[in-house]
Amino acid sequence: MGLHQATAVKAGLGLLALCVFGYILGPPLYWHFKEGLAAVSRSSSSCPVCVCDCSSQPLLTIPDELSNASFADCSKHDPNVNEDNEKNFAELLTEELKLREVEALESQQRADVALLEAKKMASQYQKEADKCSSGMETCEEAREKAEAALVAQKKLTALWEQRARQKGWREGAAKSHVQSQGKVQAA
Repeated sequence: MGLHQATAVKAGLGLLALCVFGYILGPPLYWHFKEGLAAVSRSSSSCPVCVCDCSSQPLLTIPDELSNASFADCSKHDPNVNEDNEKNFAELLTEELKLREVEALESQQRADVALLEAKKMASQYQKEADKCSSGMETCEEAREKAEAALVAQKKLTALWEQRARQKGWREGAAKSHVQSQGKVQAA
């Protein structure tokens, strides 16, 4: 790479880093700057405080001298209205809390019922598993007994075969004798 190419690559990377930096930090800085300008403009062009006697005003009519403010602004300065609003807000919060408590209790009851059903199912499965284990033990005992009986039967068969051989029995002769007896009986 030449000297000019290396410089161009460094400049390109620097420009890319500057763009990424601006992309990341630009929007938050813009909004902070805009909020600062709005605060400055509000402080320079603020309206005078609304001084009114709301108790002497009729509820449905708005006087002409309050052209820049509404009747709701007037109630902001009334301590009775603020107290009523606070009471209403407290009542709404109390109702909301009661509703959430009822929902939580219902949810807890559903969870308790589900837990009870799960315990019943687990108990049934445990009983079935115990039956299965008991059956397996019985089968294992029966298999062991059958194995022992088979071993005993093989020993007995070997003993009888040994005695028969001592008396002159041969395996090939016995088959031909059995086949000849089968032909005689069939005729």
